[in-house]
Amino acid sequence: MHPDTTLPRAALLTGVGRRRGIGAAIARGLAEDGFDLALSYSPAYDERVNGETSDVEQLAEELRGLGRRVELLPGDLADPAVPARLTARAREALGPLGALVMAHCESVDSSILDTTVESFDAHYAVNVRATWLLLKAFAEQVEEGTDTPGGSAIALTSDHTVHNLPYGATKGALDRLVLAGTHELAGRGVRTNVINPGPIDTGWMDDAIREAGAAQTPGGRLGGTETVADLVRFLVSAQGAWIRGQLLYSNGGYATPAL
Repeated sequence: MHPDTTLPRAALLTGVGRRRGIGAAIARGLAEDGFDLALSYSPAYDERVNGETSDVEQLAEELRGLGRRVELLPGDLADPAVPARLTARAREALGPLGALVMAHCESVDSSILDTTVESFDAHYAVNVRATWLLLKAFAEQVEEGTDTPGGSAIALTSDHTVHNLPYGATKGALDRLVLAGTHELAGRGVRTNVINPGPIDTGWMDDAIREAGAAQTPGGRLGGTETVADLVRFLVSAQGAWIRGQLLYSNGGYATPAL
């Protein structure tokens, strides 16, 4: 069996295209904790959905300034060949991976009556299939039954479904497959968890949304990208190794409005 020792100090992070995003905050936190980083991102997605040009190069320079090795890995996770290729390239550049953090997503608003088959399939490909293939490739770097350190795999999820049907539905599927990994991959020393951070403003909120969200939180404020990063940092640490197979709500007590 695999003892809960310190993980290899290299991590693959997905969905790290913008410096103000959750993925970037996680990258900063892990860099401060001594992890070298492979950062996966999709410039086309940032332009199509966020209306922004990726600034991950600037993030990489910031992290290198902390003394970390950083490998940039652009790729479209809708392509089923990409997850294994990203994992292989990350290992070639940085060595064995101790952590996999999946912050990528396809998220385009639509509802039951106007979601297209093409949009639903695109969400499934990125949010579910790519997550499975990334987790599979991460686990396969460890030979089952050996003392080679495994690692910590974490995915981000959401409860949002109403008028965001394909996103919410596929996030539900993501939860199930990632949590199954704690049991199926135990022989490889892999532990898995899912984080639901609640509403985090990464540029998509206006003042009205921020005010309404804060009012639904006991502390009267919304969490930030750093609150997500803090939990990830704990889960990949030796101190967090006993937490596994959990869907963790790290949302400050945010109460979802009644439908």
